Amino acid sequence: QAQLAESGGGLVQAGDSLRLSCEASGRTFSTYTMAWFRQAPGKEREFVAQVDWSGGSIYYAGSVKGRFTISRDTAKNTVYLQMNSLKPEDTGIYYCAARPPRTVTYGDWGQGTQVTVSS
Repeated sequence: QAQLAESGGGLVQAGDSLRLSCEASGRTFSTYTMAWFRQAPGKEREFVAQVDWSGGSIYYAGSVKGRFTISRDTAKNTVYLQMNSLKPEDTGIYYCAARPPRTVTYGDWGQGTQVTVSS
């Protein structure tokens, strides 16, 4: 069974950095588009960033562009989210997700990792 396991969350101060990891198992995700979403308290889950199978096509939400960097290591079946210049509004649960090529729905999700940014 396919599983996505996030790690790397924590409590940091505004301006600090964190690196999230998402390790995939149970299936080869090398052809999948991988993404990060987040959900702040009392808000709906929102898209953060995605990377295609090759790493050549990357998209970011406007709120994180220039501060966050998504990358993947296919050999390790792992996706990363480097988060710099963190702001209190970046606080939330961060989820890793995967979707097969030529689809639009993310069908595989991790359990999430908490990121809290204090001011």
